[in-house]
Amino acid sequence: MGQLYQWEPFTEVQGSQRCELNCRPRGFRFYVRHTQKVQDGTLCQPGALDICVAGRCLSPGCDGILGSGRHPDGCGVCGGDDSTCRLVSGNLTERGGSLGYQKILSIPAGASRLQIAQLRPSSNYLALRGPGGRSIINGNWAVDPPGSYTAGGTVFRYNRPPREEGAGESLSAEGPTTQPVDVYMIFQEENPGVFYQYVISSPPPNLENPTPEPRVPQLQPEILRVEPPPASAPRPARTPGTLQRQVRIPQMPAPPPPRTPPGSPAGYWKRVGHSECSASCGKGVWRPIFLCISRESGEELDERSCALGARPPASPEPCHGPPCPPYWEAGEWTSCSRSCGPGTQHRQLRCRQEFGGGGSSVPPERCGHLPRPNITQPCQLRLCGHWEVRSPWSQCSVRCGRGQRSRQVRCVGNNGDEVSEQECASGPPRPPSREACDMGPCTTAWFHSDWSSKCSSDCGSGTQRRDVICVSKLGTEFNVTSPSNCSHLPRPPALQPCQGQDCQDRWFSTPWSPCSRSCQGGVQTREVQCLTANQTLSIRCPLHLRPARKRSCNSQPCSQRPDDQCKDNSPHCPLVVQARLCVYPYYTATCCRSCAHVLERSPPEPA
Repeated sequence: MGQLYQWEPFTEVQGSQRCELNCRPRGFRFYVRHTQKVQDGTLCQPGALDICVAGRCLSPGCDGILGSGRHPDGCGVCGGDDSTCRLVSGNLTERGGSLGYQKILSIPAGASRLQIAQLRPSSNYLALRGPGGRSIINGNWAVDPPGSYTAGGTVFRYNRPPREEGAGESLSAEGPTTQPVDVYMIFQEENPGVFYQYVISSPPPNLENPTPEPRVPQLQPEILRVEPPPASAPRPARTPGTLQRQVRIPQMPAPPPPRTPPGSPAGYWKRVGHSECSASCGKGVWRPIFLCISRESGEELDERSCALGARPPASPEPCHGPPCPPYWEAGEWTSCSRSCGPGTQHRQLRCRQEFGGGGSSVPPERCGHLPRPNITQPCQLRLCGHWEVRSPWSQCSVRCGRGQRSRQVRCVGNNGDEVSEQECASGPPRPPSREACDMGPCTTAWFHSDWSSKCSSDCGSGTQRRDVICVSKLGTEFNVTSPSNCSHLPRPPALQPCQGQDCQDRWFSTPWSPCSRSCQGGVQTREVQCLTANQTLSIRCPLHLRPARKRSCNSQPCSQRPDDQCKDNSPHCPLVVQARLCVYPYYTATCCRSCAHVLERSPPEPA
């Protein structure tokens, strides 16, 4: 009887076998060729751009056509021969303005072999932004670490060598870029100078006199000149990265020159063409080029030969190239899904393309041939805490029977400090801090002493007491234990009523009142009453046993006058005198001088 397999693709093959339908049984180490050809359009290998057609593995050219064999040349032109490549390079030496971000260079779409570097180490940082001011490197006042950053259809390598190496930081990319990018400098000190160069494909300038010039095979450098304005004049507005080039005017037979009025300039301004379009594809701008031309010979003159005030402004004019290649545009990453430990970030992805009228979103299928950027990435803001057992198990809460024992468990961070238990929620479960313990069977019983021999009251109703304890028996050993261990047994009473002798009427008195004087003799009084056993008034108490209601006190003489040591130590002494509190020793000491004057004026109390 045959065996039923679960088949899965087997792609670990080379050469012509890549377009065969090879399958391997799941869990086994052999594979079987089911057909000689896979369906047309199948990828030769996962993750590759090669496609199987009629059993052959074909590679698409840069034009998107299978088997065309076309490759981009040195400046990114598909199937080009480097004939349209131009080297753009120069040094930016302007000292710089205020601190912060300043745009120093614009790199158009289609640029290849980019090199941007500070000429020496400094505290300034290079920054890179894409269309719409979207930050790529060192944006939002944050310095990114050196590394590779994908943007503009290429990978920019950001390098910041140690200062002791004597080299400044740099940006480089192979290109070609699919969209323009802007280079900024975060100024914190004077500009040390920035070198830049890149290669771009562009047609020769469109001159008004279209006399063809011989093509120069080698790369022609174009110099970006940045000159500081005069100190007395305000800084003029300029576009960083404006190209200035020398344009040769071909010799043309000139018509008879008109008569130049005396005092007029020898030349006049003539538009002879325009600069390169700022974008090799999509929408860009160019600027007209004006030269000073002799009124008599028609030859180019020095700019001082023309009226500088009459020079037409080189205002930017729109220019349009072919549609740019589509590209993936990724949004900003969301915040990490977890505050600690491994989490995930997400971002939006859309396919965009730059046209003559600007950029717009296009169907994702147009970017299908491009590597699709990740829309998720792992993240970890910090490590989570972990559980730590701080102490061994305690003794069981009972000496016999079932009880509880405990230990200390806490959540600690990476530095060993205790943190909230929520920090450990994502890790292993919390170790138990309490558990049951069984100390074996035990015998308990209530024991009590004899009743007290004396009633709590000499006469009338009272109570008698006795001790009641819970005793546990472990083998031959008896021990007093917690009353809770005997709670399942009826507890003997610890109190009982008792009756004393019949109570007779007796004298009762209140405590003595304070002495009326602190010296020279005072009087204390108290209340005295005859009461029955029921605390009612009576007249049957023996009179000869009646306690005294008044007695003498503080018979010592008073000092004649207060000395220097006798003084008031409280601001409330006048109130003490008014409330007649000087009879108390505390107030006599605290308000010595005020109370001394009162005692001098007061007559002795009658006995």
